[in-house]
Amino acid sequence: MEPVWAIGLMTGTVLDGNIDIAMIRTDGEDVHEFGPWKLAAYPPELPPLLARTLEEAAKWRFKGAEPAIFREAEVALTQAQARAVNDFLKENGRSADEIEVVGFHGQTVLHIAPQAGRRGYTRQLGDGHLMAGIVHTNVVYDFRSADVEAGGQGAPLVPIYHRALMRKIGGGPETAVLNLGGVANITWSHGEEMVAFDTGPANAPINDWIKRHGQGEMDMDGRIARSGTVDEERLARLLEHPYLAAPYPKSLDRNSFTADMADGLDLADGAATLTAFSAAAVGKALDLLPRRPERLLVCGGGRRNPIIMEELARRAGVQAAPVDRYGLRGDAIEAECFAFLAVRSMRGLSISFPQTTGAPRPMTGGQIVSVKR
Repeated sequence: MEPVWAIGLMTGTVLDGNIDIAMIRTDGEDVHEFGPWKLAAYPPELPPLLARTLEEAAKWRFKGAEPAIFREAEVALTQAQARAVNDFLKENGRSADEIEVVGFHGQTVLHIAPQAGRRGYTRQLGDGHLMAGIVHTNVVYDFRSADVEAGGQGAPLVPIYHRALMRKIGGGPETAVLNLGGVANITWSHGEEMVAFDTGPANAPINDWIKRHGQGEMDMDGRIARSGTVDEERLARLLEHPYLAAPYPKSLDRNSFTADMADGLDLADGAATLTAFSAAAVGKALDLLPRRPERLLVCGGGRRNPIIMEELARRAGVQAAPVDRYGLRGDAIEAECFAFLAVRSMRGLSISFPQTTGAPRPMTGGQIVSVKR
C-alpha cells in the first residue's frame, strides 16, 4: 500500500498542559519517514477545565447521565487541538490537502478495565466531526471504544506502533519498549508474537504528590526524590498489590494508583517511595513476559527523570535507556502512534489484539470522519 502523510495528536493523563503533535509518512505497516513534530501548549484556561472534568468523571463512574462539563471540555479541547494542528501545518509550510488523516486521541477522562463477568468502560473527550470541520481533512477518533465494547481492555493501543519502531531499528526479543506517561505500559514482541500491558503507575502519582505539596507540577529531574529516602517497608507492601501479579492483558486508569500511597511521609520521602514503586512495578511486569528482556527502550516524559531511570536498573534489574539514543523521538512517539493507528483504521487494519488488549480477535477501531477533497 502507498504510504501517506498523517498527523497524530496525544494528550496524556498527567495533564501537563501540552498537546503532542507529530507527522509521519506510513502505509500502516512500516514507518517510511518521520516528519516534523511539536509540543504545543493549551490555552491557559483549558488545563484547569480538564482537571475539573476529571474530578467530575471520577464521581460519575459511568452511572447516569454524563456530567454537563464533559461537553464544555470536549468542545474546548477539540477547538484548541484543531487550532494547534492548523498552526503546525502553517509553521511547517504544509497544507491540509497533503495530510491523509489526523489521528485524534482526545483526552481520557475515565477508564474502567473489564473484570470477570463484566465488560469495561472508557471515555475519551474529543469531537472528530468538529476537528474535521476546522482542519479540513479526514479524522479518526474514539480509538478505544470498539475494543472495550467487544470485551477488550481498550488499552494499550501503542504496541503495534512500538513493534514497527523495533522493526525499523532492528530490536529483537531481548528488547522491550517502556512508555512512562501517567501510567506505564510495556511492549514486547518477537516475530508475529506481541505482548503488551500496563505495568503500573508512572508519573501520575509522583506529579500529584508534588502538586499536593505546592512544589510545582512535577519532580523536575527527580531532585525531590533524590533528597528523600525510600520507605522500603511500605514499598514492599505496595508491591503485593494483586494487579502487579495478575496475568495480562490488563490495563489501568490514571487513578488506579494514587499519591495516597505516600500518605504519612514527608515530601521528599514520599516522592522517593512513589518513584521507586513505579520502577519496581516494571520489574514485576518483566517477570510476566514470555522472555524477560535485558534492555528497555524508554519513551514518555518519565525517561527524563534520572531517578526513575536509576531505579529501573536497581529495582527492575534491567538496562534502561531513552529511545532517543536509538534515533527515535521520545517526546513524539505517542502522537506518532495515533497517526499510524489512524492510517491503519482508514485501511481496515487491526489496531488491537488478544495479547495486547484482550480483544477476542484482532480488531480495527476508531470512528472515521471523511472529508471530501
